[in-house]
Amino acid sequence: MTTLTDAKAMAKAMSLIDTHCHLDFTDFDMDRNEVIDSCSNVGVNTIVVPATQQSTWQRTLDLPFSAKTSDSVQQVALYVALGLHPVFNDAHQPQHLLELEQLVIEHSPIAVGEIGLDFHTSMNLSSAQKDKQLAYFEKQFVIANTHQLPVIIHNRKAHDECIKIIKSFYDNGYRKGGIIHAFNGSIQQAEHYIALGFSLGFGGMLTYPRSSKLQALVKAIPIDNIVLETDAPDMTVMAQRGQRNSPAYLPDVARAVALYKSLDVAEIAKHTTRNAQTVFGLSSP
Repeated sequence: MTTLTDAKAMAKAMSLIDTHCHLDFTDFDMDRNEVIDSCSNVGVNTIVVPATQQSTWQRTLDLPFSAKTSDSVQQVALYVALGLHPVFNDAHQPQHLLELEQLVIEHSPIAVGEIGLDFHTSMNLSSAQKDKQLAYFEKQFVIANTHQLPVIIHNRKAHDECIKIIKSFYDNGYRKGGIIHAFNGSIQQAEHYIALGFSLGFGGMLTYPRSSKLQALVKAIPIDNIVLETDAPDMTVMAQRGQRNSPAYLPDVARAVALYKSLDVAEIAKHTTRNAQTVFGLSSP
């Protein structure tokens, strides 16, 4: 029989990477280091933090240097990505693109992100707003291409447009790829992204029994193209429903992927960690 102590030891023995966590958000201001401590205790030893808008870039850049108050915190590597998120499109200004490229040069972030497109009906977008999203997405892709960085892409209801843009860069030699965050498209769209060198991110929504579409996607997509994420503080796992999400809940996602891939969770940890390391050019923790 596996005891609780054994289960904790097994969790700590795993090496998990949260490829998408907004640990810089103010939701974590009161207990950020405690959250990072809890990650260390469950085998989450690398967290990628993608920025979302110009006004928070400095806070995101400061995060790896400010979270250093305990031995456990120091065991968790924090990496930063910089980008302009489509949901905050109204706040983005042309000069922010110039600032973004300068910060990429000065700080060498792990990726350009979180960038992308969000054409969900809840956004009530005009044609001009969609055009602005497309323009900022393409211009940030140019920055990623220029500096040979992967991209972290947010996409809702715009996969065809997104694939078209990625393919145009791919056809012109872009090979750094990246991650399609919180993927929820079709298997055909997944195949297009994979062919263009992208990995697909799965998070807490997979842990809900009703998420039959995500379950089918995880079953169908090769394990070598899957990475784990939390999107904390949002999109929490079923066991913490109604609560703030945390990168420490990433093992729940790993167990869900293991369930639907019919693999041992240790195998899922090994593959998804290797996949994330490949995307971001990371060495083993």
